[in-house]
Amino acid sequence: MQESKIVAANNPRSAGIRKLVLVGILAAMGIILHFVESLLPAIAPVPGAKLGLANIITLMALVVLGIKGGGQVLFLRIFLGSLMAGTFLTLPFYLSLSGGVMAFLGMSTGLYLGRDRFSLVGVSILGALSHNLGQLGAVAIIIGNLGVFYYLPYLALLAIPTGFVVGMGAKYSLNALPQTGRIK
Repeated sequence: MQESKIVAANNPRSAGIRKLVLVGILAAMGIILHFVESLLPAIAPVPGAKLGLANIITLMALVVLGIKGGGQVLFLRIFLGSLMAGTFLTLPFYLSLSGGVMAFLGMSTGLYLGRDRFSLVGVSILGALSHNLGQLGAVAIIIGNLGVFYYLPYLALLAIPTGFVVGMGAKYSLNALPQTGRIK
């Protein structure tokens, strides 16, 4: 009996299934955090400003699953969440997608290229700033006006505390996991 558990643990197929299950669980957690956040009141008088709680899960996925797995979690979270919310292919979907992709690129860069320069909180702040750039870029393309970038300094000021909160959430969540090593 004990030998079959060892064989199953060392089986590459078992590892692939384990990773797939983890991607699904993390995507579901991200969707839940996104919906919970939508129930919270606005954090600032700046329209559209949010904490970005679902990015806790994206950052955790990047650390535990790497870039490929983290990207899978991000896209599942955005696509399934928008289908569930009824916003697929609407403005909120495009804003979520553009902000999420830019945040993912910013966090990936900070996590893997700036490994010695950025803490997890720093990586999260970089992701929050990138998220703002992505969303403003999408809005500028949709409305055909670059004037929306005048809004960037206000969003950047909010990105620092929100990125801090998200980074601390990811840090404490990863510390609470029994095994936080990267899953290949």
